[in-house]
Formats: sequence, structure tokens, C-alpha cells
Amino acid sequence: MSEAEQPNDGEEKIPLDQFLKLADLVASGGEAKHVIRSGVVLVNGDPETRRGRKLIHGDVVTFSGEDYVIETTDDE
Repeated sequence: MSEAEQPNDGEEKIPLDQFLKLADLVASGGEAKHVIRSGVVLVNGDPETRRGRKLIHGDVVTFSGEDYVIETTDDE
């Protein structure tokens, strides 16, 4: 079953390209697309080239030698 076909378990997710922009690691969506496609962004230690990769709580994004842990909040 692909990531898109998995049932929604209510877990908050954010696309990788959007995370890079929100964290001010890139200046634009175009720059996010470029750095992701070039293979320099790692997710949980593996190169990630899909800009729409959904990040969940606990994922670790590595960019420019720095690690960023994804943290989500439970609004309930």
C-alpha cells in the first residue's frame, strides 16, 4: 500500500518542501524543489527526492549538516 493509500490515522503531516520553507531553510518553493531533487536533503538518514514526502512527528530532516526533528502538537 502506498503512502497516499494508507488510511488517515489522524496524525498531523507536513510536506517536505513546505517544512523547508516554514523553517526558513530555503527562500522559496522553487529553491526547496531544487535542493530536494538534488538529493542533499535526508529524511531519517536516507536521501529524499520527493518534495511532497509527508513528514510526521519524530521524523528527522537533515539539511546543510543540521538535524531538524519534526514535532507536532495534539490540539485536543
